[in-house]
Amino acid sequence: MIFAIGEINNSSELLPGVTLGYRIFDSCPSIPLSIRASLNLMNRYESGEGSCSKLSNVHAVIGETTSTSTIGIARTMGPFNIPVISHSATCACLSNRRDYPSFFRTIPSDIYQSKALAKLMKHFGWTWVGAIRTNSDYGNGGMATFLEAAEREGVCVEYSVAIYRTDHRKWFLEVVDIIKKSTSKVIVAFADGTDLDILIKELHAQNVTGMQWVGSEGWITYRYIASPVNYAVVQGAVGFAALNAHIPGLQEFLANSRPSTTVGDQGLVELWEIAFGCTLTLHAETQNQNSVAACSGKESLWDTNTRFTDVSDASLLNNVYKATYAVAHALHMLFTCKDGQGPFENNTCADKENPQTWQVLHYLTQVNFTTKIGENVFFDEMGDPVARYALVNWQMDETGYIVFETIGFYDASQPEGQQFEMIADVKAIWAGENLEVPRSVCSESCLPGTRRAFVKGKPICCFDCITCADGEFSNSTNAVKCDKCLPEYKSNEERNNCDLKAIEFLTFRELMGILLVTFSVFGACLAMTIALIFFHYRQTPIVRANNSELSFLLLFSLTLCFLCSLTFIGRPSEWSCMLRHTAFGITFVLCISCVLGKTIVVLMAFRATLPGSSVMKWFGPAQQRLSVLGFTLIQVLICILWLTINPPFPFKNMNHYKEKIILECALGSAVGFWAVLGYIGLLAVLCFILAFLARKLPDNFNEAKFITFSMLIFCAVWITFIPAYASSPGKFTVAVEIFAILASSYGMLFCIFLPKCYIMLLKPENNTKKHLLGKGTQKAF
Repeated sequence: MIFAIGEINNSSELLPGVTLGYRIFDSCPSIPLSIRASLNLMNRYESGEGSCSKLSNVHAVIGETTSTSTIGIARTMGPFNIPVISHSATCACLSNRRDYPSFFRTIPSDIYQSKALAKLMKHFGWTWVGAIRTNSDYGNGGMATFLEAAEREGVCVEYSVAIYRTDHRKWFLEVVDIIKKSTSKVIVAFADGTDLDILIKELHAQNVTGMQWVGSEGWITYRYIASPVNYAVVQGAVGFAALNAHIPGLQEFLANSRPSTTVGDQGLVELWEIAFGCTLTLHAETQNQNSVAACSGKESLWDTNTRFTDVSDASLLNNVYKATYAVAHALHMLFTCKDGQGPFENNTCADKENPQTWQVLHYLTQVNFTTKIGENVFFDEMGDPVARYALVNWQMDETGYIVFETIGFYDASQPEGQQFEMIADVKAIWAGENLEVPRSVCSESCLPGTRRAFVKGKPICCFDCITCADGEFSNSTNAVKCDKCLPEYKSNEERNNCDLKAIEFLTFRELMGILLVTFSVFGACLAMTIALIFFHYRQTPIVRANNSELSFLLLFSLTLCFLCSLTFIGRPSEWSCMLRHTAFGITFVLCISCVLGKTIVVLMAFRATLPGSSVMKWFGPAQQRLSVLGFTLIQVLICILWLTINPPFPFKNMNHYKEKIILECALGSAVGFWAVLGYIGLLAVLCFILAFLARKLPDNFNEAKFITFSMLIFCAVWITFIPAYASSPGKFTVAVEIFAILASSYGMLFCIFLPKCYIMLLKPENNTKKHLLGKGTQKAF
């Protein structure tokens, strides 16, 4: 402060023609002594009767070092609007403008430091920590903010205890026992150096080492506790400190300092006597002390190595330097105010001969300047500066000297995630002299593919890892829950991603598809071959006797029945879904209509042989064609209604299998589907009944019995189809439907046409009109 005041008084730009003075008090540090000093500063220097009623000439106070002492000073000065600027008090409570209206500081508030400590925990992955604090406004306020910030960052605190220098030793031993029993490997100490020194010595006595200590600025650069004994306990400690700075000329000023024996200005006397082993007291007084020689006056601090001249860590010195210049700049604005342009009532300026402290206070809120080393200084509405910290690390050099090595920086003004900047070419030393960052977690991180399951009664940092269920995934570490895969996806084996499900449908390339296509094509070829045989033998009695026109139409419809099964194979599309069901329904109705027509013809033919019967004229060839057309048109109408109202469509069935998608044709309207099948069944049952009634009619070749067999097979196939269709999974549903189509088609083809082909090809002697009209000996069934 004296150095800065000297620079200001010698400056021709800052406060020209004005000389600053100062009074310095030592608080030791003690709250009563701090308040006593503040009361002295508020009154005139001359003591005497009635002096307490006279206002002080002091316009600003710089101090104190500790938050607790500063609170006492700020409370005392606040009602009198005397600015108090602290270089080291960090308690967040001091930002309360209602309680401390005249307080400023050049060190960031603990609220920023507490949040920064929580972010530091997250940065290094320390989610399970212990906490120790000084039982004071500084420690309690800072730790409360840290605990809140730690919870937001996902950091859990295993224990939180308070200590104070006046506590009984028994309590310090209990705290040591808590630390020994804990499972966390990191201790956050928001404490004053004097308090923490007592605890560290107790830990050293019980050989409690290897813990990673994280400190607040209250002790992390406190040279008093940086001893080899304490280093054994807190080696590798990290924490936030005020940014270090090189102040030009400061070391020379300190080294050139000389002691004074003037009463009230003896600050260097004790240092001088200890450093040089001499005395500055009067010769008469020293005669009784034969062992101590008088100082010669030629001693120089340049020849010593003391903490007084050590400016390697000038962080707090720089804060004092900035605070002194802040007052100077406020006074400079006050003295350079132009009449009529002032900030006070009626645009007036302050009385330059007698400026008031409240006016200095106003100008301090407007301060904004840059120091010689390029650091911008200003205060926010709470009297706080921008939060910038150096991240320091306790290291020991070759000589055994404790070094506070800066390993990184923290800037609260930067965006989230960019606030830490680590120095690449500086290696940190961690607990146990390790070069690797220690781990401190309650539970190991849950890998992708698992989720956290919190344990009842334990903090959120203590959890079990459970593998995601089938159909769920997690692709991040420590996922709280597993996300469901989209319906078309399934979770992979690691459960950390979703893969597209395999799409299954009956294809032409698989064995089942090849077999069904083979039987389908073979059946169609067989039907066309039989048609060719019938065409070749069209003039023979057996062909002419069995209504050749309906026979050719039946063979044509059977060919279509065989071929329509091909539409069920392959990837379902909108058109194939509509075609497969309608083609199947119409071709089968055409087929059954032909069989029904042949059955009616058999019945009518035998009725026509009865005397006086004219039945055949009512069911001649024209009526037969119309009946087939009529029955078929009804089915066509049903299909048109089905396709118009709610047609079949491609559908991805994801319910039957979890690992694959069944691509199938949804029925659209179930009523339409079962109406088509029901109509086919109705015609088949009618045909079966009529054929059964005509089975015993006389003739060597009564076609009714073969029709009965074919309808019996047809009905049996489609009755068993219903439960098989409903219970078959996936593509087997389609295979069952194709099988039913082929089985019923082959049944009709073999039962109705194979006996005729046998006679035409192998028994041509039976293919005569005489044989057909003769009385046969076949047995009725």
